[in-house]
Amino acid sequence: MNNKLKAFGRLLKIMDELREKCPWDRKQTIHSLRNLTIEETYELADAITVENWDDIKEELGDLLLHMVFYAKIGEEKGRFDIADTLNAVCDKLIKRHPHIYGDTVVSDEAEVKKNWEQLKMGEGGKKSVLGGVPNSLPAMIKAFRMQDKTAQVGFEWENKDQVWEKVEEELTEFREAKNLSQSEKEEEFGDILFSLINYARFENIDPETALAKVNTKFKERFEYIEANAEKSLEDMTLEEMDELWNRAKESKIE
Repeated sequence: MNNKLKAFGRLLKIMDELREKCPWDRKQTIHSLRNLTIEETYELADAITVENWDDIKEELGDLLLHMVFYAKIGEEKGRFDIADTLNAVCDKLIKRHPHIYGDTVVSDEAEVKKNWEQLKMGEGGKKSVLGGVPNSLPAMIKAFRMQDKTAQVGFEWENKDQVWEKVEEELTEFREAKNLSQSEKEEEFGDILFSLINYARFENIDPETALAKVNTKFKERFEYIEANAEKSLEDMTLEEMDELWNRAKESKIE
């Protein structure tokens, strides 16, 4: 523990020094850091997807730096400091885990999640189960989180067969619909995606992670085509590119 506290204290000291002496660090605001923080978060997500532990360690450090940076700015403005931030999250964790720090008894992970949402609803005058879902979340993650949250209060299909029937229903509606405007097509297609995300949830599949893995696989296989093509891609037929694609599959590029 001492080594961990020492390392954290070192980071706080460096942040103080950078904020005082570095022109770039002095200039930053919570708004100028926002997009950089989002970028760092996605870099961590990439490292997690491929389970690159060296990169995970590095990206976690970058995110910790950002958290300390925001807290430093908050301290300068007299709003809060890093201790306030850490104590607030500790207090929240204790309050939302009454089965650990209180007398509540739970039988499984599902009850823990349900209690968490109920406790969260009682905090700060929140009026909606969905109130804590950020508007700026990527659409697929947002759909998954909304479905998961509403399920905690009973707004849920009984079984995955019902969910798959809904997927098929939405697919049929989209294929059979005629003379739709572009906006209507987008809405109908959105219904398909929303129902597929719901089905993934019933299969304990994180759709964002699943799609990220497929994107990586597609990228690597297409790059194999580019690296092994004997002529420019523009001069190749689809059949020739398919042959290289299949060679990439056989090479276990996944």
